[in-house]
Amino acid sequence: METAIENIPAGKPKWLKVKLPIGQKYTELRGLVDKYSLNTICTSGSCPNMGECWGEGTATFMILGNVCTRSCGFCGVKTGRPETVDWDEPEKVARSIKIMNIKHAVITSVDRDDLKDGGSIIWIETVKAIRRMNPNTTLETLIPDFQGIERNLDRIVEANPEVVSHNMETVRRLTREVRIQAKYDRSLEVLRYLKEKGINRTKSGIMLGLGETEEEVFQTMTDLRNANVDVVTIGQYLQPSKKHLPVKEFITPEQFARYEKFGLELGFRHVESGPLVRSSYKAQKHIL
Repeated sequence: METAIENIPAGKPKWLKVKLPIGQKYTELRGLVDKYSLNTICTSGSCPNMGECWGEGTATFMILGNVCTRSCGFCGVKTGRPETVDWDEPEKVARSIKIMNIKHAVITSVDRDDLKDGGSIIWIETVKAIRRMNPNTTLETLIPDFQGIERNLDRIVEANPEVVSHNMETVRRLTREVRIQAKYDRSLEVLRYLKEKGINRTKSGIMLGLGETEEEVFQTMTDLRNANVDVVTIGQYLQPSKKHLPVKEFITPEQFARYEKFGLELGFRHVESGPLVRSSYKAQKHIL
């Protein structure tokens, strides 16, 4: 799931400072988002890469509401009892993509453990609606683990987006603290299953600065590659609020470069590794 980039601690390193998004394409899209009240993670999550991504025709949308059934220690999305499923949502998302003239769309969602299908039916209906209304738009689906239930994962496989992503978020040792209801090995199995079932490009992401060691990051990257994951994104964790896990360390650009080099040597097709990298960063390039 995409995470907010707010409440950066005072005295943050200079490499975390970002320029305000500019450019004609960004200005046009911002105007459309405001005019039609479109819901993108780019704006609601205050993503630092919004201007760059929008300039390249990429945007991220969240489905299945804005209340999650899980209470991960890193995530700024509200947790609690979600609202009922909006069955018009697939058409709304597809219409937003058409209005914004998006070339590559990333779709993500909250976890919906309250639903028997984990929300997978809305997922496939959303992909179908986007394909129908935007036949030239490519897709990445950034999915939850669906509790590892294969029939729910099979719906994603049936939809066959260009990229299917599921984030590990952190290393094995920290998973219980950071992701609480998630399981490290289950996430790996989800990624492995998707690839075995024929998904062309699989992808995962991790956050750094939560207390992990370099060796643990190397091991997580190795585990992902052993699950035949094609793309990995690595970025700096930033605390969404005082209620969330604190930042233990700001990782230097040089260290991120080490992880990128290691990942490419492991055989990943793409490695996006840097302080401001988020799951959707340069997403349009990951279909290549």
